[in-house]
Amino acid sequence: MTDETQAKAPPPKKTLLQTLAFFGERRSLVMLGLGFASGLPFMLIFDTLSLWLRDAGLSLAVIGFFSLATLSFSFKFLWAPLIDRTKVPVLHGLVGHRRAWMLVCQAVIILGLLAISGVNPAANLPLMAAIAVIVGFATATQDIVIDAWRIEVVDTDRQGQMAVAVQWGYRGAMIMAGAVPLLLAERFGWNISYLVMAGVMLVGVVSTLLAPRERAHAIRPIHTDGVAQPKALEILEWLARLAILMVGALLVGSGLSGDASLLSNIVGGDALAEAWKAKPNGVWLQLAGVLAGLGVIVVAAWPIPKVKTKPGVYLSTALYAPLKDFLTRFSGVAGLILAAICVYRVSDFVLNIMNPFYRDMGFSLTEIAEIRKVFGIIASMAGVFLGGVVVARFGLMRALIVGAFAQPISNLMFALLAMSGHDVPMLFASICIDNIAGGVAGTALIAYMSSLTTAGFTATQYALFSSLYALPGKLIASQSGRIVEASALAAEGGGPIGALKALFTRLPPESFTAAGAKLGVSAPAMAAGYTAFFIYTALIGVVAIALSFLVAVRQPRHMAAKAAAEVEVSV
Repeated sequence: MTDETQAKAPPPKKTLLQTLAFFGERRSLVMLGLGFASGLPFMLIFDTLSLWLRDAGLSLAVIGFFSLATLSFSFKFLWAPLIDRTKVPVLHGLVGHRRAWMLVCQAVIILGLLAISGVNPAANLPLMAAIAVIVGFATATQDIVIDAWRIEVVDTDRQGQMAVAVQWGYRGAMIMAGAVPLLLAERFGWNISYLVMAGVMLVGVVSTLLAPRERAHAIRPIHTDGVAQPKALEILEWLARLAILMVGALLVGSGLSGDASLLSNIVGGDALAEAWKAKPNGVWLQLAGVLAGLGVIVVAAWPIPKVKTKPGVYLSTALYAPLKDFLTRFSGVAGLILAAICVYRVSDFVLNIMNPFYRDMGFSLTEIAEIRKVFGIIASMAGVFLGGVVVARFGLMRALIVGAFAQPISNLMFALLAMSGHDVPMLFASICIDNIAGGVAGTALIAYMSSLTTAGFTATQYALFSSLYALPGKLIASQSGRIVEASALAAEGGGPIGALKALFTRLPPESFTAAGAKLGVSAPAMAAGYTAFFIYTALIGVVAIALSFLVAVRQPRHMAAKAAAEVEVSV
């Protein structure tokens, strides 16, 4: 999005009919198909494939190693500049910059799934692992391109509806890829199942061919013409810098994914991998890995002092220019914007102990599965749709505030659920409200992050936002179980949290009794511990609300003042 786009007067508020009409337009329908093409290979490689490997008699340790293919999603912002700056020969002129890259990625994914369908994992596991990594990398790259196309093909006021379409397509693909391949495998075998799924990926190819072109893509030049450097030294420097960059990428990816298996094979051995995953303190190693990795990446791209070289100029420009552009355009509010993005979903991300919570309340596995997997998915898709309507009708800033309010309010529903005990209707209401709120907030954040990008850097900037925004939530979420247990112990000893026990004097015997006995506290104290935790998560959401209000007030003022200053200078 350009400065002029953000500084101009907001468009008139759309009617509900105008908002809904967009979902029948070509761009929205294409986005639905592209979202499907994004979610299908992700689920096939990172979830469904584990069932095939288990059926083939492989150990859980080997199956877990396949999760390393997800590392590419953690540091995809590192090669996003390549997507922004590199043209695909022939295809670029025929279908445009973004669609050309989509077709290349989809071709690799389809060929990869076809190759997987012809492999016996029990006999040739290394080959299957290599193909899975390639498909994972192509899937992450496709996500980069799809996000860039989504942002560039519509104006800011349409980003909410496009976010709805891509999320619906993605979730629909995950539901399909989690069920249909299993049914096919049971009847025809896994090889036939993945062969069929390779054919289903043609949905993405058709959607790409039907997609309208994005705006003319301008590749930002990197000037190295005046740099004199012997070719042999240039090649050696490229190899050295890329090797350092790969080390940084491995550290960042291991930290963001929470998996140091590959890193531990290079340094540290099993002890590092175990410490990396240890709870609750392993997250600090993960955070250190991310920070150290970013530092290594900076070193890899930093120009050699007082010596101008082609690799130094190219890497420093390609990696730093998108960030510099963002910091320049939003100078004065850039830090506030990044803080709001990082904190926005924290109150949702910290709810990583919900399954134990439901079990501690006495709900059966069937009750949890039916409500979470069936009604929860429906509510989530409804929330995504509602978020798109809110963005379209009320604008980005108001939608951002609505989403910020929705999350802590939904967290307080779980405090009410704790007070209700084993109550299925209350479980249904809590999960549905939580999923609706999460859908609204997620859509608002996607649309807002999309509005922050600028032409020429769309893929890189959005990939950076989407790669890093979950890090604070992950850090805090690692302490969730500790907070619940510490609060329960504090409640048993009295004090402010102990006062909450009065709310749980009439709990049914199956609620919190077993969980309290394991910790050595009473059922009311255990319930009070959970309730204190949900109140704590809601308070975190208050920070997101405050930052959203500040962004909503200061960002438009800043952009308007900047536009006015530029007009004065031009006059």
